Amino acid sequence: MNRLAQSSSPYLLQHANNPVDWYPWGAEALQKARDENKLIIVSIGYSACHWCHVMEHESFEDKQVAALMNEHFICIKVDREERPDVDQIYMSAVQLMTNRGGWPLNCVCLPDQRPIYGGTYYPKHDWMNILMSLADFYTNRPDEAVDYAVRLTEGVQQFESVDLVTEQPNYMADDLNTIVKNWRKYLDATEGGTGRAPKFPMPNNWLFLMRYAYLFNDEGIAGLTKLTLHKMAFGGIYDHIGGGFARYSVDGRWHVPHFEKMLYDNAQLVGLYAEAYVWNANPLYKSVVDETITFIQRELTAPNGGFYSALDADSEGMEGKFYTFTKAEIEAVLGEEADVFCIYYNITGDGNWEDEHTNVLFKKEQHDVLAQQLGMSVKDLQSKIQSAKAKVFEARSQRIRPGLDNKILASWNGLMLKGLAEAYRTFNEQAYLDLALSNAAFVSKNLINADYRLTRIFKAGGTDQTIAFLDDYANVIDGLIALYEVTLDIQWLNLAARLTDNAIAYFYDEAEGMFFYTAADDEQLIARKTEIMDGVISSSNSVMARNLKKLSLLFGKTEYEAISAQLLRNVMPYMAKYGSSYANWALLLLEELKGIYEVAVTGTEAETLRREVEQTYIPNKIMLGGNQENLPLLQNRVSEESRIFVCKDKTCGLPAYTVKDALKQIEPSGAYN
Repeated sequence: MNRLAQSSSPYLLQHANNPVDWYPWGAEALQKARDENKLIIVSIGYSACHWCHVMEHESFEDKQVAALMNEHFICIKVDREERPDVDQIYMSAVQLMTNRGGWPLNCVCLPDQRPIYGGTYYPKHDWMNILMSLADFYTNRPDEAVDYAVRLTEGVQQFESVDLVTEQPNYMADDLNTIVKNWRKYLDATEGGTGRAPKFPMPNNWLFLMRYAYLFNDEGIAGLTKLTLHKMAFGGIYDHIGGGFARYSVDGRWHVPHFEKMLYDNAQLVGLYAEAYVWNANPLYKSVVDETITFIQRELTAPNGGFYSALDADSEGMEGKFYTFTKAEIEAVLGEEADVFCIYYNITGDGNWEDEHTNVLFKKEQHDVLAQQLGMSVKDLQSKIQSAKAKVFEARSQRIRPGLDNKILASWNGLMLKGLAEAYRTFNEQAYLDLALSNAAFVSKNLINADYRLTRIFKAGGTDQTIAFLDDYANVIDGLIALYEVTLDIQWLNLAARLTDNAIAYFYDEAEGMFFYTAADDEQLIARKTEIMDGVISSSNSVMARNLKKLSLLFGKTEYEAISAQLLRNVMPYMAKYGSSYANWALLLLEELKGIYEVAVTGTEAETLRREVEQTYIPNKIMLGGNQENLPLLQNRVSEESRIFVCKDKTCGLPAYTVKDALKQIEPSGAYN
């Protein structure tokens, strides 16, 4: 076994038996490269990555390939989920060199870590040729290698950076409308989603577009949002038997997923579908939320209240084997019930996937349409499908399961905490709140130290003094704010504020007006990056900007508001061209234009009033209240008498005694159209 055998990362442990002399990222490997003047291979992936497994099997398990790598290179394996700071640097380098990126990510560097070559997956023959050429290049033309590394490293340092904007612009509705107008070009009006193939759920995109559609009365965007939510929930990207979403679909109609199931996707989609239900009370949205949370609780929840990271795409060495069925397998499980089930989920004898006779389950028709076609009532159809699903689930549970990535990451736990809070906000299911409170207690006990510094990764047996990054702070803070809004328990808001103060102290750069991704006292890499563009997860700077805006209103702290405003000013010039990459920033701009309602509920019936308020869709609001004067807006307003205070732009209306009267103080959508 190589040095990875001492790691706790499931991804690194997958490579512990490779003949490649792998090192984990750290001082030992980096010093050895300098001492021996050898090029470094930095190979980055994650445990649920299918093509990472393929390249391992083809190349890293091959003795001939390993001999070549060991002779000429220092070989370092990196779990991108443990060290996203390292991944960011070399992903930037590969994107600059090739205009594309992904995992596995393989970058060849000088002994001082500066990159000179990189790409993603390589077949064995290509990989060996590339390595031999690079070894020869560095041996015979080292000066050229250094010159190229200098230029590339400068590009990495400037990649995804913005200029400081000191003058406050006057934001207009036209600014947002221009962003959306350009964005529409990339939206699929037939199958929903962004682009054609592959299709990623992109929850932050649809959260913004849903709120924009409502607040600006845009029926076209509303229709595209509903189409996307429907198509994703009906498609094979959704696990119709066990709940939860796969990472993306490889095709343009959400049919065939890339089967890994990530905590971060499901956390955000729970929140998206929960909010969508308040906007448009579609029972489909409710079932998606409930089934996905059930999946999370069953398969990604640790006994200590933390959430695991992912389930692998593969089982028994085959992608998707756990989730797919032949028609014969379904008939063996269901007998006479199989016919209706197969029609419902489009299962055929020939199969609907590339593998012979294999089916990925998906839906085409609504219950009422299909029930009519089958000559039965909707109630009978639903009953038959639920009964059959339970039997198929039980049969599937006997299969060899996909691998579990049991890392517990602060950032992704923050996302799931927020998703659960949003689900409870909408559906008032106590089980959702209990799961959220259990997770918040776990995070506060195990991932936050006495100085209110975060640890990114939980390790059993005690707090691990690993570093944390800006996304850890941003997403945990966001989750805690959401938990406060549904519990009105000030301890969660105070904890969010403490973490925010540390995020500012260790990550914020006043000279540039942005947060660095790494803390000032972290390991110094070849570049200190800022994360600005929103992807499948919102960027840490955009999440911090929105956190600071909310906290500035809740605590009355102008310094929070000033930093949030500076962040938006800096990014604003880049947003119009490609809104999808700035979706969470666009949400902040939307809140700037529409304002944020501060809705305070007080008195003995505060919780009842809060629940009633939440049944009306008000996407640009924050909730606060309770029975203590613990926030500026609650000063001199708390009494046994239950009241609702609605404030906006530092102005409050008269106290209301019913939700109906309070809602009269909130503008209807479309006021800025």
